[in-house]
Amino acid sequence: MTRPAAPRGVVLLTDRRAARGDLVDVVAGAVRGGVRWVVLRERDLPRAERAALAVDLRAVLAQGGGTLIVAGPDPLDGEAVHLPAAGPYPPPAVGLVGRSCHDAAELARLTTEDYATLSPVWPTRSKPGHGPPLRPDGLRDLVRRSPVPVLALGGIETPQQVTACVGAGAVGVAVLGAVMRAADPTEVASALTGVFADHTPITDAWPEETT
Repeated sequence: MTRPAAPRGVVLLTDRRAARGDLVDVVAGAVRGGVRWVVLRERDLPRAERAALAVDLRAVLAQGGGTLIVAGPDPLDGEAVHLPAAGPYPPPAVGLVGRSCHDAAELARLTTEDYATLSPVWPTRSKPGHGPPLRPDGLRDLVRRSPVPVLALGGIETPQQVTACVGAGAVGVAVLGAVMRAADPTEVASALTGVFADHTPITDAWPEETT
């Protein structure tokens, strides 16, 4: 059985409080810049409001063939979730499951997840003091230990940082502030996604995607 395709390239994490404009408009700008994966956070919203926001974001992503992933175990009528390191275990039975990880012990707890994020790679403004940062060398070491594809997360704001993460074996990067706070989300997203056009996908950093 083939595992579902995991996110690759630039994955955008939402934060309506950090966004310089309406959140849906910011995401639309990022999609115009090449982003095809978005993780809906906003976990403080009531479920009904969050579900309505998910509908709007899915409509925006559909224009570019993209996918919405929902943070937390409730997929909000979709089929993709991203879970915290703390749980739940086992993961819910949905089409695509990601998990936040920070060290080798958390990677070792992965079971049926399709991908993991590793963070923080660099210090991040959204979570000051969170760490210590892995830096590219620490990221590389953990990518080699991971049983699933890895997205690098934390403090990633420039194409040079994206390049360093790809060089360390990450199949993609998850970004928040670089796009959410941007005056021109399309321009920033285009610069970050452009890095992946210049790199051959790395396929030897995790086992074969079959069981």
